[in-house]
Amino acid sequence: MSEPIRVLLVDDHAMLRAGFRTILDIQPDITVVGEAATGAEAVAAASALKPDVITMDVQMPDMDGIEATKRIVADDQVQAAIAIVTTFDRDDYLFAALDAGASGFLLKNGTPEDLVTAVRVLAAGDGMLAPEVTRRVVQRYASTVPKAAVTSPATALAEPLTDREAEVLALVAEAMSNAEIATRLFIGEATVKTHVSRILQKLGARDRVQAVVLALRNGLA
Repeated sequence: MSEPIRVLLVDDHAMLRAGFRTILDIQPDITVVGEAATGAEAVAAASALKPDVITMDVQMPDMDGIEATKRIVADDQVQAAIAIVTTFDRDDYLFAALDAGASGFLLKNGTPEDLVTAVRVLAAGDGMLAPEVTRRVVQRYASTVPKAAVTSPATALAEPLTDREAEVLALVAEAMSNAEIATRLFIGEATVKTHVSRILQKLGARDRVQAVVLALRNGLA
């Protein structure tokens, strides 16, 4: 049996942390290893506990979640994937979180199942965005891509994407799962996973969310 996914909960509201802990700790493959009430506490706890996944609030005393995310991502000794979990469906938070290195962005009005799924998805090395914000991410970064980049996307990478990889990346940008991509392209799910791994490697991205952001910025999707 594999080790459970180790989660650090970060939020300045103790009642919310308790609710998240209750939701996650009943899962057989997930364990909450710590909590933090401020951004500074989150940075210290991430360094000490080495969690696999961190759920991060945005508005907190002494250091907000965006700055805490930047510092945790910059620490080579911490390999945690970070999901921003916030009440505020705001573009400034969304794009600042992605630029800081967050792998997920969820809203607190989601379901307990959304939280559990996000933890598992991030632990597996993928990214996850709330459905409400996925289209905005695509529109925002697609609108900032220079036309020249769109006409010659291969030049944006030292090792260009293959035609099939570009096709897979476009479907990843549509928030499709590996299974959905496999069905669309009539290929095996294991083959899709291999393509996604190669895409992440070529883009230098940590997960699917960052791959989509980089791809849209550079006219690759």
